[in-house]
Amino acid sequence: MGQNPQDSLTVKDNRTGKVYTIPIADNSIQATAFKGIKAPFKPDERKENETDKGLRIADKGYLNTAVMRSEITYIDGEVGILRYRGYPIEQLALHSNHLETAYLLLYGALPTKNQFAVFEKEVLHHGVVHSDAEQFFRSFRYDAHPMAILTSAFAYLGSYYAEANPSLQGQTLFTKGSPESLANMDKQIFRLIGKATTLAAMAYRIRQGRDFVTPPTGLSYTGSFLYQMDHLGQENYVPNPILERALDVLFLLHADHELNASSTTVLQTGSSLVDPYSAIAPENVPAFLEAVKRREKVLSGFGHRIYKTSDPRSFIVRKTADEVFKVTGKDELLETAMALHEAAMKDEYFTSRKLAPNVDFCGLIYRAMGFPLDFFPVLFAVPRVVGWLAHWRQMMLQEGGVKIWRPRQIYVGETKRDFVPVDQRVAVEGRKKTPSAIVHSGITKRTMLANFKGKTQAKL
Repeated sequence: MGQNPQDSLTVKDNRTGKVYTIPIADNSIQATAFKGIKAPFKPDERKENETDKGLRIADKGYLNTAVMRSEITYIDGEVGILRYRGYPIEQLALHSNHLETAYLLLYGALPTKNQFAVFEKEVLHHGVVHSDAEQFFRSFRYDAHPMAILTSAFAYLGSYYAEANPSLQGQTLFTKGSPESLANMDKQIFRLIGKATTLAAMAYRIRQGRDFVTPPTGLSYTGSFLYQMDHLGQENYVPNPILERALDVLFLLHADHELNASSTTVLQTGSSLVDPYSAIAPENVPAFLEAVKRREKVLSGFGHRIYKTSDPRSFIVRKTADEVFKVTGKDELLETAMALHEAAMKDEYFTSRKLAPNVDFCGLIYRAMGFPLDFFPVLFAVPRVVGWLAHWRQMMLQEGGVKIWRPRQIYVGETKRDFVPVDQRVAVEGRKKTPSAIVHSGITKRTMLANFKGKTQAKL
């Protein structure tokens, strides 16, 4: 079927008078088409503009750049829509669970009972880590940030599985689409999802000075996670079912969010065909709101880069919060946050600017469940492993192969200039133009003031 001539963009380059026709497909155009729009240099024009090599597309922050075709997650931020593989997030949160939704994100369809049983069994089976992992975790300071530990642990896993490393097995290891390639890919997916909760729990317990817990049998994905974090030897220990379900819902809500910063980072790294382990390394409320309006204070948890109305996940989070608070109780900070939420939703300043609550509100639930503040990023990262892997899998299997992601830039710096000897230079000073002064203290300060053999003065 031929291209409809109406499905195109006609561009006239006023510099040269030439007219170009660029095809439109799925309401998008190929940015590389603009490379063919070339012009001669103007007098005194910077050669760094590369005018004779075609137009470049300037899109700071990827505000309107699509880097791939995807079938995974659809977001319409203007009206507050979030769908996984076509299913509204509200329906999934009500009727599904995190692992079933993980299957959906990865493979494109909700699993049958038998399919889910196999998937869940494999994920939970791969929750156990090598005994050497204990030594790895113990190498961190007791007060190391748990997210730093978790990201290091993901990379550490790659050292165990040579069959998952394209640099050892060939660059097409995960892109061939053969049964053997797919089986290898899926095994790494099982490992990463299964071990994500185990590694997170180990990062948690190292902070507590506790021994690590082997993943139990017979519990759900989030039930096993809570068990590994909290079990202290009690017989027949079972996590609270309301907290277990709440955590599962929150994991489901955070499983994917299209090409956000973390997913894009994974795909950027994955485009170089590395292994997947390397790829995924109380105040007065009215007075406070008035201070926010005057830009004197910042109110976190409101507004979103994508959603211009309420984040559809926020309503699910609020319902889940109410269920959790019934069993955990509320504290003063939680009451204040609730009051801020209610007041802001009725305030014209916030509603006119479409500053609705976002999903960060779930931090209140994590606080009520007893998780420390610095563990919150881990609780966001663990479920997002599913989304990272879904996008990575899709990219590995896309038609036409994988092209390494290499954004262009628009160079606006100095044009060519010659080196100046140090004694002929004029000092360039000012904010952001010189290093900031560092204030030293303790041993460093006293050593700098001391005299000793071999002490040198700083010089260029």
